[in-house]
Amino acid sequence: MDSVGSLGAPLDWSPVEAPARIVLTGARVRLEPLDPERHGREMFAAQGSDADPDLWTWMSSGPYDDEHTFRRYLETAATGDDPMFFAILDEASEDASGVAAFLRIDPANGVVEIGHIWFGSRLQRTPAATESLFLLARHAFDGLGYRRLEWKCNALNSRSRRAAVRFGFSYEGTFRQHMVVKGRNRDTAWYAIVDDEWPPVRAAFEAWLAPANFDSEGVQRRSLGALRADLQLRVPGKNGERR
Repeated sequence: MDSVGSLGAPLDWSPVEAPARIVLTGARVRLEPLDPERHGREMFAAQGSDADPDLWTWMSSGPYDDEHTFRRYLETAATGDDPMFFAILDEASEDASGVAAFLRIDPANGVVEIGHIWFGSRLQRTPAATESLFLLARHAFDGLGYRRLEWKCNALNSRSRRAAVRFGFSYEGTFRQHMVVKGRNRDTAWYAIVDDEWPPVRAAFEAWLAPANFDSEGVQRRSLGALRADLQLRVPGKNGERR
């Protein structure tokens, strides 16, 4: 094999831009750059006593029992460009009930991660939650031209791992003893979508989010996984996991 072949074919590639603080709008949700003054009170309520008791279990910070400490967390999160945090608002009520971020932003190589995700109880397991992550993925690939979108989580966090697979990410392996979080070891499971996989993944998201996919009670007619299978995206992953 010649030297070019052994290194792979040259790419028609130029570095892309880093994400900017813009608003991303869908049918159900709107993502706004995190603003502690605008979003803080609603978010504190969303993560409060009636929220999912496991909300902060796998996060690097929290839980937050008082609004002052929570506001300080938001103020720190809102100041940086990496991670770049977005508040997730219901498009109809404009209530803020969750957070997601772009992080480990690498414009030179076209790689970005979605993370720091938490959803208040009203947002969990809803079409709005799915749409919020779709908006970020679509912006990364279609809006900015990134080549690779990553999802990482504690290898013990089964809920996050199921979500990654549901959204179309491929499992790529586990980095053992990758981090120490809240005084405990974290083995990190890595998932990703690359740009040539994105068009059918996007089409499955769009089909799932369409009003016709929900009955009069708001129950899905077809799952995201089933729609993706129709688009021939049920590809075996490593260690038996499937997209």
